[in-house]
Amino acid sequence: MGFAALFQAALALVSGGGPPSAPPVVATMTPRQKAALVVVSGLPAPKGVAGVLVQQWSRDEPRPPRALVFVDQEGGSASTYSGLPPAVPASAYASEEEAEASGRSTGEALAGEGVDVDLAPVLDLAGGPLGSRHFARPAYGLAFARGLAAGGTAPCVKHFPGLGSAPVSTDESPQVHARLLPAELAAFRAAFALPVRCVMVNHAFYKRFGLAQRASFNAAAYRLLRRLGFDGVAITDSISVFGSDWAVRTARHAVLAGADLVLLTNGPDAERVVRALVPLARRGLLDEHVERVLALRHRLGLRELP
Repeated sequence: MGFAALFQAALALVSGGGPPSAPPVVATMTPRQKAALVVVSGLPAPKGVAGVLVQQWSRDEPRPPRALVFVDQEGGSASTYSGLPPAVPASAYASEEEAEASGRSTGEALAGEGVDVDLAPVLDLAGGPLGSRHFARPAYGLAFARGLAAGGTAPCVKHFPGLGSAPVSTDESPQVHARLLPAELAAFRAAFALPVRCVMVNHAFYKRFGLAQRASFNAAAYRLLRRLGFDGVAITDSISVFGSDWAVRTARHAVLAGADLVLLTNGPDAERVVRALVPLARRGLLDEHVERVLALRHRLGLRELP
């Protein structure tokens, strides 16, 4: 996709304008196509997945045609492209204007690399376990999101419903407990009102949702997300952190709970997940998720299936 087209498509994510919803093609799709369209895979990726995650080591790997391209480009150490903006981590911004300008520069640079979605910004409250990845104020994160879209790359805010109260990152421990904080939920609601149309759901446990399942696998978390006015695509944090042996089980839990996209960092596990989700597709249990994914792809200018 050309830069101008990508710019207009990504800007539509926060303006509310742009192309209409995706056409009703779900009924014509095969179960395999539907199953692949709820998966984002590391490279090399299985055929037909909705998107690919480009990581530092895979920046030069071939990308399948018509797949959405996702990266983590927050700034500082959390950057797929170390030579591109943002030049500073999230904690360094002192104003909305500064954050928005940096987001715009980042969006422009990523669009030049063929990136569709930046898994940023972090909206978890400052003081949480992510150190310099936290913005000093939620308003700065929202400004960065506006800048990303204006620069031609769609933002994907994270980590719903918030990790500001967590003692450690979910990347560091498999048993992280956090609390629902009104200020964090307000930040996400504000992002959805822009509207941002992609959100990442985290792997922490919340007493409010019941402690049997993580937020990413918990239907109560997704119900809250929709009650806050979000009508876009919900993607899990990477389920690869649980290991290959758990990939299929966790992916099924996530989509049945309400996730629209399941994120994995490697292709072989992604292929196993796609195959395991085909029975759910045959039963029509993926259709709602596929419709949301197609709508996002349509807004970003990807009219044809991958």
